Amino acid sequence: MQQTYSQVQRDLLEANQLSPELLAKSLSLIGAHHVDYADIYCQRTAYESWHLEEGMVKSGSFQIDQGVGVRAVSGDKTAFAYADSLNIDSINRSAQAVRVIGAAGREQSIKVPSAVYGKPVHAVIDPIASLDSAAKVALLNKVEALAKAADPRIVQVMAGLTCEHDMIYLARLDGKHAADIRPMVRLNVSVIAKQGDRREQGSAGGGGRYD
Repeated sequence: MQQTYSQVQRDLLEANQLSPELLAKSLSLIGAHHVDYADIYCQRTAYESWHLEEGMVKSGSFQIDQGVGVRAVSGDKTAFAYADSLNIDSINRSAQAVRVIGAAGREQSIKVPSAVYGKPVHAVIDPIASLDSAAKVALLNKVEALAKAADPRIVQVMAGLTCEHDMIYLARLDGKHAADIRPMVRLNVSVIAKQGDRREQGSAGGGGRYD
């Protein structure tokens, strides 16, 4: 998990002019009030999709979303704030917003961030980058060919491929910081079969956290 932590710190935090130390300072703004717990959750998600029908790419998309969520807990009260932009100003504004649930006047020192490494659940990979565009289209064409070869009554095939790459960084008020990378790939196929005047449709799909 140390590799995961280092990669997320570089590609998520440093890419947005952030650091564990800056997040710790933002948390100290919340800790200046009487709160029991607080954390900052940073996330970046890249998403890509390809859809093929009858040998032609009908649609494709690529987008990147990122943002931050801030939470503070005081007794049985919980306050949340979030922003679609990932920068220190939006984080500090969110921290100022959630700390109002706790009474002011508490002295809070900045705790030195310490990384927490867990057991790896999946590989540190980016499925979007694991194949180029031509190879992804070729994969969908292969799916179409296999589907049509399964039964001569199949008259139409629609295939889709989606890939996601999530990077997450969590900073806690107690100084513990953690990171995760979550890949996701899904392949779907739908077919239409015809026999005489009768038409039937079937679909299947699957995927997992790999390239």
